[in-house]
Order: sequence, then C-alpha cells, then structure tokens
Amino acid sequence: MANSNKHTIVLMQTSQTRASRTFMDYESISQAMDGICGLYERKLKELNPTIRNITYDIADLYNFIDGLVDLSALVYDHSIQGYLPYDRQWIKQRTFNHLKRLASSR
Repeated sequence: MANSNKHTIVLMQTSQTRASRTFMDYESISQAMDGICGLYERKLKELNPTIRNITYDIADLYNFIDGLVDLSALVYDHSIQGYLPYDRQWIKQRTFNHLKRLASSR
C-alpha cells in the first residue's frame, strides 16, 4: 500500500493549557499535511483579516509548527496492525515534501 494512503491522526496542543489539546484524523499522510498547512493558513487569515492574498514560505510554516506546545502524528502501519508515532521534525519534513509536490504539479 502506498505510504501516503495510511490513516493518520495528528495530535496537537496549541497552548500551555491542557484544554487546548486536540486531534484531527485523516485518511492519508498527504491529507494530514494539507490539514496542518490549512491550520496555519486559517491562523494567518485570522491575524490579517484585511489581506486578501496571503503568502508564506516554508520557514513561516516551520515557525508556526515550532510555536505549538506539542505536535505529533500517529500513522497506521498495516504490517503491525497499529499506529507508529512520529515527531514534529517528521511532520516538518513531510509538510515540506508535500508542498514541494504540490508546487511541481502546477
């Protein structure tokens, strides 16, 4: 099975408050990376409500990811019939690869 078609759960904590812990689940790693980029894009729109076209680079996205109190992913692995944990660095690498693929397909 393709690596990107694995059920992925993103665990996130946005602030020091335990109540800010949340999770999002996706059908694939690719969709999960889209979801993380979407979170950042919504945050940008919230911070800049009057700007219609907001652009950002990978360093900006990495700063957003690094600014979260906690971020990790659980990716389903069929060979072990369970989830494997991945850290913030893995997520940053995957979002970079994901955005690079999107940019080259345009």
